[in-house]
Amino acid sequence: MSVVVNGSHLTLHYSVAIVVDGQPRPVVDSFATRPATLTIGAGPLAAPLEQCLIGLREGDERAFAFAAGAVYGLRQAALLQTLSRTLFDAHADPAPGYQAGDVVEFRLPDGGRVGGVIRSQDDQCVVVDFNHPLAGHEVRFRVQILGIL
Repeated sequence: MSVVVNGSHLTLHYSVAIVVDGQPRPVVDSFATRPATLTIGAGPLAAPLEQCLIGLREGDERAFAFAAGAVYGLRQAALLQTLSRTLFDAHADPAPGYQAGDVVEFRLPDGGRVGGVIRSQDDQCVVVDFNHPLAGHEVRFRVQILGIL
């Protein structure tokens, strides 16, 4: 029977939930839909979640709990930034009508890209949160391995 290793191609059901006010809040749940496929080490899941899969076998079902910040990091105040409207418009993907809560992708000078969430805006500036949306939360991860290639 195959064992999950780095580079394994998997078919699996998984769920990720964050804990808010002591209650799990689902983020993604393939148990309710069709199975997912992914390659370990290719980055579709956060590294701590992928590491939980190493050593599992086809048919295994497990649940894992992570302390706040252990998967997506802790929230960092420095990543909440106020950008001038000019700077925002120069680097944000162009789209009309951004609203608070929208995820915006920014072009970096080196050609890379980074995402942020608009927290507030006016004619002069835009406040963007560059923290991962799940940063600072406890995470619950559940998985069932259906197939390993």
